[in-house]
Amino acid sequence: MLRTFADGISRLRAEGRYRHFFPTAHSAAHPGRTGRDEVEVWCSNDYLGLSQHPELIRAQVASTVRHGTGMGGSRNIGGTSTTHVDLEERLARWHGKERALIFSSGYTANFETLSVLLAAVPDLVVFSDAANHRSLIEGIRRSGRERHVFRHNDVDALETALRECPPEAPKLIVFESVYSMDADLAPLTEICDLADRYDALTYLDETHAIGVKGPTGAGVTEELGEDRPTFIQGVFGKALGTVGGYVAGPDVALDYVRSHAPGFIFTTSLPQSSLDATAAGLHLVQAGSDLRATVAARSKLLKDELRRRRISFIDGEDHIIPVLVPGNEAVRGVADRLLVGHRIYVQPINFPSVAAGSERLRVTVPPYRTEEDVIRFVDALDESLALENVRRV
Repeated sequence: MLRTFADGISRLRAEGRYRHFFPTAHSAAHPGRTGRDEVEVWCSNDYLGLSQHPELIRAQVASTVRHGTGMGGSRNIGGTSTTHVDLEERLARWHGKERALIFSSGYTANFETLSVLLAAVPDLVVFSDAANHRSLIEGIRRSGRERHVFRHNDVDALETALRECPPEAPKLIVFESVYSMDADLAPLTEICDLADRYDALTYLDETHAIGVKGPTGAGVTEELGEDRPTFIQGVFGKALGTVGGYVAGPDVALDYVRSHAPGFIFTTSLPQSSLDATAAGLHLVQAGSDLRATVAARSKLLKDELRRRRISFIDGEDHIIPVLVPGNEAVRGVADRLLVGHRIYVQPINFPSVAAGSERLRVTVPPYRTEEDVIRFVDALDESLALENVRRV
């Protein structure tokens, strides 16, 4: 049997798709750098740099001293702290929902919520965007419900699928607000209009918008003033700078999830100290227009420099900049040259995360990056692309 696994790994290596994990030791004193040789990370999803922010560190240290390093139980067996309760209430208010439920990760939040809710509703039909995250896909699959996958961000294709569904059938549309690999936005208002027209509920993953979109960072829904999505999922492990995920929505539905989801019931809960740090991050995000403005300014500079040097990239949302380097060998070669020659780490993104032939480097620019940092990064990228003979636009 072990030979099966070895053959599978060999195929990944032969196809150039074997995943290399780069071990790091982040330095809170020098954000965005890791290890004794200070390798710079330019692909982090710590969009606002809060994971190394002094206020979050102080909050977590103080809470650890007071409460310890772990909860010692699941949520229903001694693992619900006062911070769990307070933070869930804050998240529900932030999104204008009746209730919020905290999970150990964003993946778990999506998988458990969708699989439990969908399985509970007989004859429910799911409509899922083709570019949805794996956690959404697997949650839908686990439920066993009928599903229709519509072309990415194609409102006409979604409406066709909805129209062909029996009017009396319960329906749920599952989609994301910001898609991280192409940095594009969902047609949120149009999808909500269709949901109203065809009597469907909606489940919106705001993972990559939380903290960076909207006046207080509550996501694309807040930015558009759109309060119609039934469920909103978000995470702590990206712009909020800690770890964990959550879902906000109707009280009765999330109470059902709380009572039935195995991944919520049968796992040790997040430490109170981590959630106290999350609460500090949430406070900074809600008042953090300066952080978001700095990200936008640095990202604009990076995009301007990429254009000037004719480097191919997808011009989408400010905080995610996909630099296109087609081919497994090419994208790995550029990443290796950046790391070895310039001590810059950017992870290559290839199939199945993106379609074969659309490989890329997913670059992010947190607010602690200076204008000089951005220019130096593009200089290094320009040189590495030239050495790998990557074609320009």
